[in-house]
Amino acid sequence: MTKFVASFVLTLSIFVVGAVQAAAQGFIRDAEIEQSLREWTDPILEVAGLQSTDVGLYIIGDLSLNAFVANGQRIHLHAGLLIAADTPAQVKGVIAHETCHIACGHTVTRARSARIASRPALLSIGLGIIAIAAGAPEAGAALIGSSQQFAALNFFTHTRTEEATADTKAVEYLATLEQSPIGIVEFFEKFRYQEVLSEARRFPYFRAHPLSSQRIRTTRALALESGYSDVPEDSRVLLQFDMMQAKLIGFLESPAHVFRAYPPDDVSAPARYARSISAMQNADLTLALSEIDSLLEEQPENPYFYELKGQILFESGRAAESVEPLAKSIELLPNQSLILISYARSLIARGEDGDVEAGEEALRDALIEEPDNAFAWAQLAIALEKQGLRPQAQLATAESAYYIGDYPRAYSFASRAVRDLVQGSHDARRAADVRNATDPQLPENARYWRRRG
Repeated sequence: MTKFVASFVLTLSIFVVGAVQAAAQGFIRDAEIEQSLREWTDPILEVAGLQSTDVGLYIIGDLSLNAFVANGQRIHLHAGLLIAADTPAQVKGVIAHETCHIACGHTVTRARSARIASRPALLSIGLGIIAIAAGAPEAGAALIGSSQQFAALNFFTHTRTEEATADTKAVEYLATLEQSPIGIVEFFEKFRYQEVLSEARRFPYFRAHPLSSQRIRTTRALALESGYSDVPEDSRVLLQFDMMQAKLIGFLESPAHVFRAYPPDDVSAPARYARSISAMQNADLTLALSEIDSLLEEQPENPYFYELKGQILFESGRAAESVEPLAKSIELLPNQSLILISYARSLIARGEDGDVEAGEEALRDALIEEPDNAFAWAQLAIALEKQGLRPQAQLATAESAYYIGDYPRAYSFASRAVRDLVQGSHDARRAADVRNATDPQLPENARYWRRRG
């Protein structure tokens, strides 16, 4: 019985937030892509009545097509959706739709809908068990097996209205910004065939956002009535979209796929970008540098091209040479936390006079912007250890472990830091906070400790 109930709960949780599968995937962090998506998303959030600083935007390194809201005000986009879209308007349409799920309170109502949907499913499980006990195992198994389908049908009955509302609001938000809302219609039509596929064969997005011909017709009518359906996309946004897709394809797809998508005779900026990244991924330093240098010749003020060149050099074992392009990137785009972290890593690896101290300064600047960046804390621990500041390095290690959920490691290093730091100092108080927050005696920490055995 426990086995069947657990299966039902897992299935239902996918319907509710769409996040279970994504939890096993890593997040993609990229300064350029994040900046582009923020420029598109923040105005939508604002017209929806949300504070843009309160809403997280996350890219998941998964090539399947999905987008969802989970864990409060957090919009998650799969890389596969960004690659599959034909236009930035399609991506904006999806973002506007997901924005309504936050602004319209659907993250709360869906949890309630899930509880309601579970009732007939649990009843079906109970009847199935009774049937098995009464000597009808085949009938009982059929009842139990159908429980998830009952739950899904009930859940979608409760959410169909919410999906229609989100479509309507997506059109409204974009029209308010005097941008074309036709993208969401085009996105639905591009994947209209998903409507006739079985549940198991649909993309994750269309399991949680089921399509119907009526839904597409209604949304198209609203988009046309808005008066903005023919508004052309800004050329800058089109370039951002092309470069975003090139970057994602270069990093995530195979060299053969990149070659097909961006053949050598394609000398556009996105094509060279994708080929440079793919070559870096496959240790072809000559091609990687050749392509990025050609881009820098044409756009010597592009900070992201310098950032990529620094990454290519660092990952090919030429850390000392990677410092200069990363320094140039920061000069062109000051206070960008992810670039500051890369720059600090290169300085620490180069290790010339003053490098470690400069690296520490860059990391502390980055942590002002992103205090929960575990990788930055780990690099800071290295910089502090190299300067002989072991207690401070132990605290930085504890911070890093805390932010990735490794509570045993966080507790261990925070306890050492508390012991060795000057009592009453700011660092000592922070170490005590981390130690107390990860204390194995606290019931709420049990799952974090179990995760580490």
